[in-house]
Amino acid sequence: MAITICTFAVLFLLFASGGLLLFYREAMLKRISEAIDPHSKPAKRSLLDTIQLTGSSLGGMVEHFEHVLPKSQAEISVISQRLVRAGNRNESAVKVFYGMKVLLPLLLCIVALVSGVAHIMSPFFVYAVALGLGFLAPDFWLGKQIAKRQKAIEKGLPDVLDLLVICIEAGLSLDQATSRTAEELHTAQPELSDELMVVVLEQRAGRPRADAWRHLAERTGVESLRNLVSMLVQSEQLGTSIAKTLRVHADTLRTQRVQKIEEQAAKTSVKLVFPLVFFIFPALFLVVLGPAVLIMMDSFKSIIGQ
Repeated sequence: MAITICTFAVLFLLFASGGLLLFYREAMLKRISEAIDPHSKPAKRSLLDTIQLTGSSLGGMVEHFEHVLPKSQAEISVISQRLVRAGNRNESAVKVFYGMKVLLPLLLCIVALVSGVAHIMSPFFVYAVALGLGFLAPDFWLGKQIAKRQKAIEKGLPDVLDLLVICIEAGLSLDQATSRTAEELHTAQPELSDELMVVVLEQRAGRPRADAWRHLAERTGVESLRNLVSMLVQSEQLGTSIAKTLRVHADTLRTQRVQKIEEQAAKTSVKLVFPLVFFIFPALFLVVLGPAVLIMMDSFKSIIGQ
């Protein structure tokens, strides 16, 4: 017990000192700048700037742990692609990801030690579970972020296509319509607006239009976007109307959405069989047949007693 208390105290002091260094970094820099140049006016920072600076400092601390794990270049490439699909394009995202895969198991082991769970249950089992959960938690979180972003992109794609059709029919080219759509839907559809802005930037950098749209499909991993890119490339090669192609694809996506909802509604009756059988029917049988069973038991007792 004494060792546990000492360990907790040491860890608390370490984390407290690290937090003080992070949160009072601005004050120390301000004092140093005033000592160097007393006549300079300190720049005012907002709360958002302070939070971002603190987050970047924490990210820099986590990055140092990523060198512990051995990894190949192919694995780093796969993780980078998954992070991009989740919307994290920061250069240090891979380092922070691998740093969390090292730091989270250690934190969970410390929590298990301090909370006393390791003394109640088998220590080997508790630490093994803590290490496994801490190592796999970043992968689960990243998978959920990718699924959430892909669902948002797929849900907002028909609205984006409608706005593209309006811009093209108003006289804009496809590139100008893409840029205008990305600007207009920045608040309503931030995920798709972000991806379309990347397409616009790639085209401005000299990438061909077809390659930029194919890169969009590969970057997001959404099947409806792959179909859209194929239709746009074929429309450009064959010379057909892009506005008509986009309108037909938007109507197709809405029809598929309705069909998917109808399919899920049709599956509801089958999915309700298991709760009915295992939870509702036993309670119903108990209420309906319980009194009859009790009466029969009393009858049999009276018969046996006679």
